[in-house]
Amino acid sequence: MALARDGWDVCIVHGNGPQVGDELVRNEEARASVEPLPLGVLVAATAGWIGYMIQQSLENALRASGSDRRVVTVLTQVVVGRDDPALSNPRKFVGHELSPERATELAAHGLATAADGNGRVRRVVGSPIPTEVHEEAIIRGLLDEGVIVVACGGGGIPVYRDAEGALEGVDCVVDKDLAAAALAGGIGADLFMILTDVDAVYADWGKATQRPLSRLSVAEVAQLDQNAAFGEGSMAPKVRAAAKYVRQTGGRAIITELSRGSDAVAGHAGTEIVPA
Repeated sequence: MALARDGWDVCIVHGNGPQVGDELVRNEEARASVEPLPLGVLVAATAGWIGYMIQQSLENALRASGSDRRVVTVLTQVVVGRDDPALSNPRKFVGHELSPERATELAAHGLATAADGNGRVRRVVGSPIPTEVHEEAIIRGLLDEGVIVVACGGGGIPVYRDAEGALEGVDCVVDKDLAAAALAGGIGADLFMILTDVDAVYADWGKATQRPLSRLSVAEVAQLDQNAAFGEGSMAPKVRAAAKYVRQTGGRAIITELSRGSDAVAGHAGTEIVPA
């Protein structure tokens, strides 16, 4: 709301990890009664209803504040490589923490699980690198008209191009942070901001010596990442995505907690990723 009132053109990308994981459970529980849906279709479904909730809530808040800015959700197809090795190497966390019994049950059905950066055992699926946001031009056009856009929900609906160039769905998920970085670069965003549940990127996270890092260069990010300083399934994908955006565009990237967003834009909060 603060960004919208200040006149920014805003594109919102959201995650769907817990929700698409829940949809997988619903499909599995009901598979004896109804045909299960492919994972890519579940990504599209959750992107639709989460986008609807964000769109409606934001528009109501805008109207209450006297603003007539419009909000729209774009179901976004994100192109990935059909032969991306990540498709056969599941590492992307989806869903909530699993009980030991549920993890054992999934393993018996050939479904992969792993412990995330917080030690929680969760389901993992393939997550290829996004190469193209198919609706990028449409999103850019809406932003140019002052419309606030919700796009690339859950990382976007994963698709690949066949030999004739037609789009086909893929059963996987695309990392929301990488998809957001790709979209930010494609639409020429001045600012790429990741809003999460911690106020900054921390060194020595979870230790008595933990401390917030107000600024990191892309080289420092690479070194820290090589030393496994960022938790997988938590901060690591966010820092990598922010660094990728900065490296490719030279733009400004910020990671901070949701309520600190305005302070971070003003340079008073969060972690800023810089070229050098």
